[in-house]
Amino acid sequence: MEIVGKYKEEYNKQLNINLPIDDIYQSDGLIKHIQKQHKGFESYMSDIPDIIENPDYIGVNPKEPDSVELIKVLKDNILVAVKLDKKNNYLYVASLYDISNAKLQNRLNSGRIKAYK
Repeated sequence: MEIVGKYKEEYNKQLNINLPIDDIYQSDGLIKHIQKQHKGFESYMSDIPDIIENPDYIGVNPKEPDSVELIKVLKDNILVAVKLDKKNNYLYVASLYDISNAKLQNRLNSGRIKAYK
């Protein structure tokens, strides 16, 4: 496990949630997950720390309690999903993938994500 960023209190405030203000970890298995489930986006692995530190949009997946979505507009719209491991009480990068411009706009319009201030 490697520390790839720090969860910010501002995220909790803007999203009205209560995740721990702590380090965010990345497991060795994340690259395998991305290669298998989101092929072609492995090149964005090195952008994870920047996406965590400076997202363009933040939100919460209503189907995933105790998680946050951090989105950065790069060549693609890259979403980093961060989840809380309740058993061991730590935050980790669960996935990384792209979302289309249409999905980005739909999530903004529905309020699922917000521009990060």
